[in-house]
Amino acid sequence: MRKIDAVLLVFLFGLAGFIVISPSRAADPSAAERMSQAGPEEEELKKQTGSWDVVASLWPAPGAEPIVARGLVAERTMIGPILQEIMRPAPDAQVPDFTRLDYLNFDRVEGRWKYVSMDTRFPVSIMPARSFGSAAGGKIDVQFEPQGFVGFGPEVEGRFMISDMAISSPDPDHVLKEQHVMMANGTGKSWLFVRYEYTRRK
Repeated sequence: MRKIDAVLLVFLFGLAGFIVISPSRAADPSAAERMSQAGPEEEELKKQTGSWDVVASLWPAPGAEPIVARGLVAERTMIGPILQEIMRPAPDAQVPDFTRLDYLNFDRVEGRWKYVSMDTRFPVSIMPARSFGSAAGGKIDVQFEPQGFVGFGPEVEGRFMISDMAISSPDPDHVLKEQHVMMANGTGKSWLFVRYEYTRRK
């Protein structure tokens, strides 16, 4: 091996070693570490923790009078980057006992919101939903997977229900969730099905 080749080889090995152990490169976070850091969406979710009074309204059909339930309480906590909500009637509420859970999270890898709800009032199973991007105009719009709906009559209707939910917060002490549905009944009509109005407990 010529002397100049040997010198060049030593230089290249030394450069490779520097690249491997360079403190600046070793300190660079991985993609997983970066995506695990709290983004602005998670910071906004943290502001919604605590106890909330809730009024729930349900419209069983287009143009029908709403069925309104008052005296509900939602407890909101963060589980890592996920906002967990557990809704129940307050001890003095004049409504049947139930538990409703939902989880809301912004998936930083996919760049969209993920949502899921579970409710013991109806046999609707687990309802997953997702958005097509980040919030727009301060509103989160998610689309649920189609669900079989039991109906309100004596027989199981079993029709598929297509629904979405809009989540907004007009100010730090109020949150609004509105779910619109369209039943697979041939009418193609969509209507406001459920509204949850939240007021922060002082």
